[in-house]
Amino acid sequence: MIARLRGKPVARTTEGLVLDVGGVGYLVAATTGALRKAEGASEVTVETYLHVREDVLQLYGFADAPERELFVQLLSVNGVGPKVALAILSSATPADLRRAIAREDAARFQAIPGIGKKTAERIVLELKEKLGTVVEAAPRATGDLLARDALVELGWTVSDAERVLAAVDPELPVEEQVRLALREAA
Repeated sequence: MIARLRGKPVARTTEGLVLDVGGVGYLVAATTGALRKAEGASEVTVETYLHVREDVLQLYGFADAPERELFVQLLSVNGVGPKVALAILSSATPADLRRAIAREDAARFQAIPGIGKKTAERIVLELKEKLGTVVEAAPRATGDLLARDALVELGWTVSDAERVLAAVDPELPVEEQVRLALREAA
């Protein structure tokens, strides 16, 4: 298996990143973190995963080892293939995704294109046991999730709602958190 590549980023295509490693161009379907890491760099190291099917060999690239580890764990979930796992990892950091799994926050995954309610619930259910307990640097209250869900119902994306709510005191009542978030956005 090809676990890591270090080379010169020579192109960015719709399929991913092309890395020149010793004169050979490797096409790597990469997470947004890996693409950001390669942007403007003269040389970059990406962690990789080689996905083997009977008709194709596909390299997937990650900014670091935790992204790759979570990718492999996501592949173990029924109904999650490499493209969906890559989309999940491109939506947030591995730490944020692990916290969402620990909190049983299926809505976080439903917000990702290509993931429905049942798949999101399956991800949370199957990975919660595998990941064990996640120590949160800044635990978020249930009210925080309610405030986020309220903003999503108003048309916000999950990531935008979480970003704005990060600046709001989680001890406030849900209604006050939503009001402050709306004021912050305006």
